[in-house]
Amino acid sequence: MRIALMTDSYFPTRDGVVTAVVTMRQALEELGHTVFIIAPDPGEEHREEGVHYFRSIRFKRYPEYLIPIFPSNKRELIRSLNVDVIHIFGIAFMALKGLMVSRSTKVPSVMTYCTNVVDAMGFYSPLPLPIDIQERLAWIYLRNLLRRPKCVIALTPATISEFESKRVRTKSTEIIPVGIDISRFKDGIDGSFVTERHALVGKRVAIHVGRVSFEKNISLVVKAMALLPDDVTLLIVGRGPASDSLKELVEREGLSKKVIFTGFVPDEELPSYYAASDIVVSASRFETQGLTIIEAMACGTPAACSNGRAFLDIIQDGVNGCLFEDSPESCANAMMRCLDGKDMLSKNSRGTAEEYSMESVGRKLEKAYEKILR
Repeated sequence: MRIALMTDSYFPTRDGVVTAVVTMRQALEELGHTVFIIAPDPGEEHREEGVHYFRSIRFKRYPEYLIPIFPSNKRELIRSLNVDVIHIFGIAFMALKGLMVSRSTKVPSVMTYCTNVVDAMGFYSPLPLPIDIQERLAWIYLRNLLRRPKCVIALTPATISEFESKRVRTKSTEIIPVGIDISRFKDGIDGSFVTERHALVGKRVAIHVGRVSFEKNISLVVKAMALLPDDVTLLIVGRGPASDSLKELVEREGLSKKVIFTGFVPDEELPSYYAASDIVVSASRFETQGLTIIEAMACGTPAACSNGRAFLDIIQDGVNGCLFEDSPESCANAMMRCLDGKDMLSKNSRGTAEEYSMESVGRKLEKAYEKILR
């Protein structure tokens, strides 16, 4: 098959959507399919050869994101690529372009619902309206958007449940998570250079990986660190708009010796960072899957996660990780349970992650495409 992946996010932006696009492209190409990426244009210095771009502007509230608001040659492009399926990632301008060109060219569309954008509106929305009104309007928009693709793909069952509670109707749905390369994220990786780089010798290490943004609720993990023994260190890996406020919180709480901000870490180093850590932690209730948690678990690193949304479909409390409620005390307790039970939890963590192999996910996507083409 020939598949066009139309995405709201792509390099140099770094987020779960970009990871999903790259991973799914690789999985499909390894199965023999031809895949094209269509993305917002980041400017000449960041363009990749072979990617098709639509002219864009930067989103002022979050400059790492680009918005392709201008007219584009989408119909001519899709026809020239002779694709069988249009696969949309995101719900904003690229999604609208994808649905419009699907309708005009009669090429069927599939949409992966990656981001709970309603939860982030309070942090980034430029609209001068009360947040409850904005949220109601957003769900009206989503109900209209999600009924149009031939199939909507959710990453976990939790998203399907949320659709039902919000009266979202779709033509069809599939649950297909984002896959990971379990040959790259695995047990036995040497993380010693990470230990030396950040002076972690003799420390027990918790790691948080991902966008450093407000909706990720990282401040809860920082506050939990004040309740943990002095030999526990938190690595916050990534960058984003919440970095400065989190650094101020660390200073106020007197945690400068217990919390380390690494900034951006290259993809090739991530497995070593997971390997150098005893546990991975996330207090986010924003996730539709929690990809970095699964990557860490594939490296045998047990997870302490918020008791909500996607993590309920991944974490079995006391089996492959620990769940906690929305308080520093509960978070600290779950982190200690993971640290103390690491040996028992690690094996089960790896077993869970193996269910998300790229080959397995690629096969599921292939079947979904075949179904809508029939």
